Amino acid sequence: MKEHVFVVDDNQEIIDLLQDILESEDFEVSYANSGEQALEMLGNGLTPNILLLDIMMPNMSGYELCAQIRREHDLPILFLSAKGKAVDKVVGLEIGADDYITKPFDAEELLARIRAHLRRYERIRKVNVPVAAPAVEPEKDSQQGVPITVLKFKGLEIHKETYSVYVNEQKIDLSTKEFQLLSFLAENPGIVFTREQIYDRVWGYGYGSLNTVTVHIKNLREKLEADRTFIKTQWGTGYVFIGERI
Repeated sequence: MKEHVFVVDDNQEIIDLLQDILESEDFEVSYANSGEQALEMLGNGLTPNILLLDIMMPNMSGYELCAQIRREHDLPILFLSAKGKAVDKVVGLEIGADDYITKPFDAEELLARIRAHLRRYERIRKVNVPVAAPAVEPEKDSQQGVPITVLKFKGLEIHKETYSVYVNEQKIDLSTKEFQLLSFLAENPGIVFTREQIYDRVWGYGYGSLNTVTVHIKNLREKLEADRTFIKTQWGTGYVFIGERI
């Protein structure tokens, strides 16, 4: 079965170029000219294996689109943008992209990165990390009646579907990656993970460094740990979630 690439770009010439490159390498290609159209296609059942996403699009930017897709879909997202400053790359990767490639791009490098991310996601699907039974409690959303998953610990609640976190019943604002990092650790309480393992599971093999993990752990502690410790540093090894289940 062909791997399916979804291209989102408001420049039809770029779309045509990418379609030629990808189809010549036996990829299936779908495309959208706006963020709104991309969300509509995904909502209607489009299931690509990887997404190539522009940033500068009218109405909905690539940053906004990436954040929305990350909440509902688990697939590699690669920004393909003319914005080449380091800050643009950092913002894109913090929002949830797996990689960032600047235009104009080299076709062989683009294909190599696409294949690398597809292989990585396939490996992640096959990896079975031994986990302790999480404190998961199915509940009903009070307004929608929709089942949600809540991870409950003393002084901390993590509402998975709504990306909401409460400390002592007060809602805490987290970035997408901070939430994903916290959820990953909280779903595996008592297990020590190295920075490499955390990076692979939360960020993947895209642009970045292991210091990203350290910075995000620091940010989480500042936001969550005024009264108690949830994330402990295991010196010489990594980090472990130690929240007390209730």
